Amino acid sequence: MLAQPGLIGAGRTGICTNYTGVTADLRRGVDALIDAGIALTTIFTPEHGYWGAVQAGESDGDGIDAATGIPVVDTYLCEGEKLDALLRESGVEQLLVDFQDIGVRFYTYTWTLYDLLCSAARLGIRIVVLDRPNPLGGTVRTGPGLDAANSSFVGRVSIPVQHGLTLGELGRWFNEVHVPEATGRSADFDVIELDGWNRERQNPADSWVMPSPNMPTLTTATVFPAIGLFEGTVLSEGRGTTRPFEMFGAAWTDARLAAALNERELPGVVFRESVFRPTFSKWHGDVVHGAQLHLRDATAFDPITTGITVLQTIAELYPNESLWLPANPGRPPFIDLLWGSAALREGIHAGDDQRAILASSPATPQVPASALIY
Repeated sequence: MLAQPGLIGAGRTGICTNYTGVTADLRRGVDALIDAGIALTTIFTPEHGYWGAVQAGESDGDGIDAATGIPVVDTYLCEGEKLDALLRESGVEQLLVDFQDIGVRFYTYTWTLYDLLCSAARLGIRIVVLDRPNPLGGTVRTGPGLDAANSSFVGRVSIPVQHGLTLGELGRWFNEVHVPEATGRSADFDVIELDGWNRERQNPADSWVMPSPNMPTLTTATVFPAIGLFEGTVLSEGRGTTRPFEMFGAAWTDARLAAALNERELPGVVFRESVFRPTFSKWHGDVVHGAQLHLRDATAFDPITTGITVLQTIAELYPNESLWLPANPGRPPFIDLLWGSAALREGIHAGDDQRAILASSPATPQVPASALIY
């Protein structure tokens, strides 16, 4: 990858990356690129900052990379004219993108790429993705699409909840279809392709570099399309514990929860009664008598069925409890942004079954064949 002639000699080069941008021997990609003769002049960072030391919804801000002296520019929550200004002021002629995505629509690194593509199209900057495997594999595409009214930084445009694409493939889809819709033109875009990645295969667990503070293992990433929906509820999704997105509950849930979920016989998972006290985030400091999801068969696991069923079960067991986080003024409830429409929230409130909820949700978008690389 580092020997690509299109990278070397392309002028002032920026890179949007973080600590997941490593070589096969886990060396920092920034250092390897510099040693290869690429003129890196600016490091741009997504949510969680360069080192991933800050929590969801935070970033490190601007600074200087201690090892290289290169300026670090925070892009988190920057879009449109503000992001254009950051890129313009940096003077970069080429922008590399290198970080580990996890293959789920509401993971924000996806939308950092999308926003950078839109800015690159407007400014005439070349943008190149240094591609990495989708840790969930490349064969499963599931979950609803996204209504335009629910566009946000957890879903700018309509893609499936679990999309089965690499970041490079997402970039091709965005640049062919969505970037021209947003800006009137495509960006000068390229992908440095993976060598030997198989769509049928997940990432090996022994090479996992956790892409954010609450994504510690490959199991966490696998269950995230299901339990990540809990971010739109008042329930703890396990943040503030050592098993985020595997443990969940509230101060008002109880031992009935795990038992009721096991009665549903969801494929690939079992549930265990779990008592925990989050050290931060929702129900911080309170004892939660909830449940832990144990992944038994990742191949059989159905994240959309699991996510809907767990939320339906909680709504049925605790009908007097408010389930959803309140909406911010002028915005849809956060669960609608995560799901892509109001269908999940309204369907559970109405007591609809899963088939009815999915039928009223935006259809799973079809990936253009031209976007596929592997």
